Amino acid sequence: MPDLLRHSASWLAQQRSDHLTSLVVYERADGPVINVPAAMGKTDFEVGDAQYSGATLRAHVIDFLISAEVLGFEPQAGDVIVADGRRYEVMDLAGQGAWRWSDPYRTTYRIHTKDTGPGILEDNP
Repeated sequence: MPDLLRHSASWLAQQRSDHLTSLVVYERADGPVINVPAAMGKTDFEVGDAQYSGATLRAHVIDFLISAEVLGFEPQAGDVIVADGRRYEVMDLAGQGAWRWSDPYRTTYRIHTKDTGPGILEDNP
């Protein structure tokens, strides 16, 4: 009997890739600059300051869901994703790393980023 859950998750990931993604530019300072399909999302998180004020800061980061097979390498902090005219820097999220698996079968990266401004390419003045 085939693994119905794995098959369904694969089908759903393919549907996301076919219908919910747009091409983004993925840049690594010492490596490749490639175009990959990505879906955007967000991750909410809280940071507490119990030592000083006891306040809790709630925020979110912009995530990009990218197929691990298509990207071909593990994301790392400092990489840049250019999407919709904006630059997003890959960042470590509160000690959780720069990315996590988006599915139980480890096929899609959920990459945590921060918006760093307009996406000006190096060859443009």
